[in-house]
Amino acid sequence: MATTTGTATEPVTLRTRYRKSVWLRLGEALLWLLLIGIAIIEIAPISWMFSTSLRDPKNSFDLPPDFWPTALHWQNYLAVINSPDIEFMLFFWNSLKIALIVTAAQLLTCSMAGYAFGRLRFFGRDILFGLFLASLMVPATVTLIPSFIIIRSLDLMNTHWALILPSVTSAFGVFLLRQHFKSLPEELLDAAKIDGAGYLRIYWQILLPLTGPALSALGIFTFLASWNNFVGPLLFLRDWDKFTFPIAIATIRGYMGSGNQSEVLAGIMISIFPLLVFFLLAQRWIVQGAAITGLKG
Repeated sequence: MATTTGTATEPVTLRTRYRKSVWLRLGEALLWLLLIGIAIIEIAPISWMFSTSLRDPKNSFDLPPDFWPTALHWQNYLAVINSPDIEFMLFFWNSLKIALIVTAAQLLTCSMAGYAFGRLRFFGRDILFGLFLASLMVPATVTLIPSFIIIRSLDLMNTHWALILPSVTSAFGVFLLRQHFKSLPEELLDAAKIDGAGYLRIYWQILLPLTGPALSALGIFTFLASWNNFVGPLLFLRDWDKFTFPIAIATIRGYMGSGNQSEVLAGIMISIFPLLVFFLLAQRWIVQGAAITGLKG
C-alpha cells in the first residue's frame, strides 16, 4: 500500500516542479524584458544627444531625424574646445577643483561624525543624531535665502568658497558612515582599548581603513552632486572666469546660437563624459554604498 502511494504521488510532484520551473522562467524572462525596456528608455536620450553632436549643424533639425548621421563631424567638439568665447578648460578646472575639495572635506568630517555617533557614548547622542537626520527633511530650496544672507555677510560672494563651505559636511554622509561603523565588530574596539589605543587612534588606524566601501560610495555621491550643482553657482557666482560647467552649459547656447544645436550638444557631451566614465568605473561602489544604508542602526 505504501509503495502504491509513493508511485502515485511521484508524477504529481514532478509535474508540480515542472510547472513551478516554467512559471519561474517566464517570470525571469518578463523581468529581463522590463529591465531592457527601462535601459532603452534611459539610454535613448543620451544616444540621441551624442549622435546629434556629430551631425552637420545645418542638419541638426532635420525631420525625420536619422538615428546615426552618415557623416561624422568631430569638428563640432573641436569648435567647442577651441572657441575663444567659451573657455572650457577653465570651467573644467573650476568644477574639478570645487568637487575635489568638497569631496575630501566631506570624507573627513562625515567619517569623524559617523564614528562619534556610531561608536562613542555621550549624553544626548541619539537625540542629537535624530535632530541631525531631521535636517534631511528640509528642502534645499528653503535654505537658499538664509545661505545667501550668510554668504553675503561673510563677504564670500563671487568666490568658490561660497560653494565649498556650505558643503563641507552632510547629514546623509554622516548617516551612511555611522551605519558602517556600527556594523563593525565590537571586538576590534575592545582589543584596541586593551592595547592602550585612544579614540583618535582607534578611528584613524583601526576603523577608518575598514570603511573603504562606504568612503568610496560617499566620495562618488559627493563628487557627482558637486559637479552637477547648478543652483549654487547661479546664486553666488557672477564673473565668467568663476563659472562651473553647469552654468557654462546653460549659457553656451547664447554664444553659439540657438540654431547650432550640434555644437551645443557637443559641449554638453564634453561636460558629462567624465561623469559617465567615472560612473561606469565606480558603479560597484555605488551599489555597495546603497546597501550599506540598510545595515543595522
